[in-house]
Amino acid sequence: MKESIRTTQAPQPFGPYSQAVKAGNRIYVSGQRPVDVNTGEMPADIVGQARQVLKNVQAILQAAGATLDDVVKVNVYLADLKDFAAFNSVYAEFFREPYPARTTIGAALRGILVEVDVIAELT
Repeated sequence: MKESIRTTQAPQPFGPYSQAVKAGNRIYVSGQRPVDVNTGEMPADIVGQARQVLKNVQAILQAAGATLDDVVKVNVYLADLKDFAAFNSVYAEFFREPYPARTTIGAALRGILVEVDVIAELT
């Protein structure tokens, strides 16, 4: 059984998809943008955008009954791979050991510096 997860604490989808889907004990969070839902604004730099996008992921996980500690897989999309170290510094503020598996790729993003999607497993 699939359940769509929605929260007003993270940006709303632009199209026909869910912020996240819960299927059994797994939660699949769609790619999140670094938009502050309270202001509609995005930070200008990678550190601010990384922090905001991870806060958005955290809010969606919370709406699904999960936390960042439940995340088993993270996909990171960076507009510029030169931002890898800066992103990692923020990432380390949100995740702790045992760290989730992770993929980081360079991507042609539209007007943002970073996008993140995750998979979490509830135990």
